[in-house]
Amino acid sequence: MPDPSSERLPQPLTAAELQQRLNAGDTVCLIDVREAQELEIAPFPGPIRHLPLSGARQWMDALPDELSVATPVVVICHAGVRSWQFGCWLLQQRPDLTVWNLEGGIDAWSVQVDPSVPRY
Repeated sequence: MPDPSSERLPQPLTAAELQQRLNAGDTVCLIDVREAQELEIAPFPGPIRHLPLSGARQWMDALPDELSVATPVVVICHAGVRSWQFGCWLLQQRPDLTVWNLEGGIDAWSVQVDPSVPRY
């Protein structure tokens, strides 16, 4: 049985830290796992890869091979719970990736960085 303490987990990333990285021009792969209706309410203000968890059967087999070890992945959802779960799954598939979870999700982004993003 694998030792759970040896499991790789997504690293926390605050909204302010993400903003700093984006402002500095860091290359990251932003994956938003919210549903389409959530994106309509509060879109992330920048390019994302939209992979709603409800459609996982459509993308889960191919996704791990499409990601580059050279590009850190930042996962986003509403409050940081679904994205953390997705990040855990992703690291099980590809332990060589760097995966960050946006703490507090798009809601934290709205509160801490960009109040023009609606809260829901």
